[in-house]
Amino acid sequence: MVRYVYDFTEGGRDMADLLGGKGSNLAEMTRLGLPVPPGFTLTTEACRAVLETGSEPAGLWEEVSAHLSALEASAGRSLGQPDDPLLLSVRSGAKFSMPGMMETILDIGLNDDSVLGLAEVSGSERFAWDSYRRLVQMFGSTVMGVDSSRFERSLVLLKDLRGVQDDVHLPASDLAELVETYKNLIRLETGDHFPQSPAEQLRRAVLAVFESWNGERARLYRRREHIADDLGTAVNVQRMVFGNLGADSGSGVAFTRDPATGHPGLYGDYLPDAQGEDVVAGIRNTVPLAELKRLDAASYDGLRTHMRTLERHYRDLCDIEFTIERGTLWMLQTRVGKRTAEAAFVLAAELADEGLITPDEALARVSGEGLARLMFPRFDASATGSALAHGVPASPGAAVGAVVFDSAQAVRRAAAGEKVVLVRQETTPDDLPGMIAAQAVLTSRGGKTSHAAVVARGMGKVCVCGAEELTVDTEALRFTASDGTVVEEGTVVSVDGSAGAVYAGSVPLVDSAVIRFLEDGRGGGGSQGVNVVDAVARALTRADTVRRLEVRANADTPEDAVQARRFGAQGIGLCRTEHMFLGDRRKLVEQMILAGTDAERDRALADLLPLQRRDFVGILEAMDGLPVTIRLLDPPLHEFLPDHTELAVRIATAQARGEEPDAHDVALLGAVNRMHEENPMLGLRGVRLGLVVPGLVAMQVRAIGEAVTERLSAGGAPQAEIMVPLVGDVRELRLVREEVQRVLAEVSRTAGVALDCPVGTMIELPRAALTAGRIAEEAEFFSFGTNDLTQTTWGFSRDDVEAEFFSAYLDKGVFSTSPFEALDREGVGRLVNIAVAEGRATRPDLKIGVCGEHGGDPDSVHFFHTAGLDYVSCSPFRVPVARLEAGRAALEETDGSDSR
Repeated sequence: MVRYVYDFTEGGRDMADLLGGKGSNLAEMTRLGLPVPPGFTLTTEACRAVLETGSEPAGLWEEVSAHLSALEASAGRSLGQPDDPLLLSVRSGAKFSMPGMMETILDIGLNDDSVLGLAEVSGSERFAWDSYRRLVQMFGSTVMGVDSSRFERSLVLLKDLRGVQDDVHLPASDLAELVETYKNLIRLETGDHFPQSPAEQLRRAVLAVFESWNGERARLYRRREHIADDLGTAVNVQRMVFGNLGADSGSGVAFTRDPATGHPGLYGDYLPDAQGEDVVAGIRNTVPLAELKRLDAASYDGLRTHMRTLERHYRDLCDIEFTIERGTLWMLQTRVGKRTAEAAFVLAAELADEGLITPDEALARVSGEGLARLMFPRFDASATGSALAHGVPASPGAAVGAVVFDSAQAVRRAAAGEKVVLVRQETTPDDLPGMIAAQAVLTSRGGKTSHAAVVARGMGKVCVCGAEELTVDTEALRFTASDGTVVEEGTVVSVDGSAGAVYAGSVPLVDSAVIRFLEDGRGGGGSQGVNVVDAVARALTRADTVRRLEVRANADTPEDAVQARRFGAQGIGLCRTEHMFLGDRRKLVEQMILAGTDAERDRALADLLPLQRRDFVGILEAMDGLPVTIRLLDPPLHEFLPDHTELAVRIATAQARGEEPDAHDVALLGAVNRMHEENPMLGLRGVRLGLVVPGLVAMQVRAIGEAVTERLSAGGAPQAEIMVPLVGDVRELRLVREEVQRVLAEVSRTAGVALDCPVGTMIELPRAALTAGRIAEEAEFFSFGTNDLTQTTWGFSRDDVEAEFFSAYLDKGVFSTSPFEALDREGVGRLVNIAVAEGRATRPDLKIGVCGEHGGDPDSVHFFHTAGLDYVSCSPFRVPVARLEAGRAALEETDGSDSR
């Protein structure tokens, strides 16, 4: 038979799955001998049974009655008895902390009779009626569904009528009158009466707390925090203790360390003559916890002793709720406290220094997500004001600049020393110079894997995409917010890439000491204890010591490569050559596309060769001694041609004037029409280009080979690897590899040096993953392109679907997070596992990595470690994050725990 109820004396902190976080911690404090009001917990299994069937499971209330009888016997009084009533609190308590997201009902057991008994036994008529009005108010809103604002309005009207600011100044007679007002309100709103039966109050309160698991705010919180919907909440039933019994009573919240900085000390708030809900509700001003020492020295000393006990027992920052009832201290709750990213790193380091945790435990307690927050500049939250718009937080950080609407203007203004924000409906490769010049990128379309987002993250550039509240008019050089605010070019705005928000004007920035340290070794932080820079350095050092996964970077320029190496990259896992064909070189690509003869095409390719070689020399020099994986040209060639509409308008305008259209424009329009594809991302690109456009592969491979020989002659140690994109069949790779080997052999003979440039492929199509065993016959390495693999597995166009329906999918629970943000383990992850297993079955020494955006995602890094990959590759600014998470993944494998 399933057991649904446990006394606090029967549980412990290791039972959070069953008893929830609050219930397991109440049981743990009871076992430690701390002063915890007695009670019992209804399990998460009971909650799931109620929510799944719509009714209580058999035997539940019999168990509750038995535990209630034991509680009554220990107290020497019964629930709601008229002369000296036992009163109860009913509180939620899920496995993972969800503060304020579910319901609480206090003072269960009061009614029209027992309130009089409570007044007599307590000696305070006001206290009794204050407790009763709290019960009616909580029960009415939580259990009976009356809008809580109706109760608040009644209370405010009464205080206004009496000319008082705080509830404590209302006498007992007013509170008794308020109880009647509340009961009448419930009757009018629901047609039902406030129940006078204490047993009915308890039963309905418990069911209401169970049902609050599926409340709107709880569901929203779970989506944001990626908490599973099927866990359910436990319910804790506990004897009431009262902080609202006068000046010698009160309630408070305490932290064993500063949750903002992680440093030791006494932190928290106390509110005399108040119940716990008053402290967090903000209805009265609290006093600092240190003030309790003056008000009640004995309780203060007891609290400090209990705090030390809990911190040493939990070996972590503890968040504590307590109540003092007429000089007697009661501990109502403890949990491992939430903390800022800075506090997480500092606290982990200090606890390790104190010997409470090991260096490996310290590493397990920090996260790549927290490190990312520390790396980027932040806005001063107190100065942000109202946002003009919100969008997708595509690339974190904070930046301020004047709005510009085209790439050339961004470059001009930045060259003149002005900070700018590039605003577009969406970006294209043409916008790259402007994106480089800008402090931030803002688009009204796109998602986290749109062009703007991917490129901005690679550059460590602040980016907000998909801000649909903005209407961007690039012709009029302005955008309009949904509230009608018009922002003209040159107007200063502030872009928060972490929160996905845009603000008018210049919001002050807070510098990141961590990024300064990672870039050039300069320290920072406070002077008290371990500072945050020291703590980050220690965590990364430990991660580098224990991790198995190498961490490389995605970098397309020598500058990116230098930055990546400073951040600890162990090579380049993806060098995208298409970015090298932009700017002035675009004309050479146009010439290649428009070539009417082999000779014309060869001339265009010959002109590109020295430019490509120079690019590769610079990157190989920056990464000397480390592997550099160079991907051959991937995107469709039409992306290097002007826009179809722009060309057509130019030609039509010339014809309307009676002029002869520019011959080059006519040729370009013909090429655009000829190359038009309904779905270009699944068209002529990647390996297909190399097989269809003669000389393209040979030019790129020759540039790589000659760059390697140049670096060798300069005394360098270049390690170039050649990666063929979008392979779906081994025969494609075989044909390209034969050409690669032929060209490298020619370069080797000419230079008189041996060249060793491994040839591998990207696994970015489901067919490639499913035939990886065959492909490994020709590939010396695999690199998963998880962006395209996700697209082709799901059938999503990443540039379109995030803005169109991902929000609905997240709301409906189809996704817990975007599959472009964290790897889809069930689908895409299974393909990865198949490809790894089959590839290594053919070639046991096959080196395997990942170079998609998932390579820098903390959760995905853990998966890649488990899948047996050799390295992950990500944008330079995510390299420290990947290093940290690779270390945590290794620890997780060692101890079998989940360190995420």
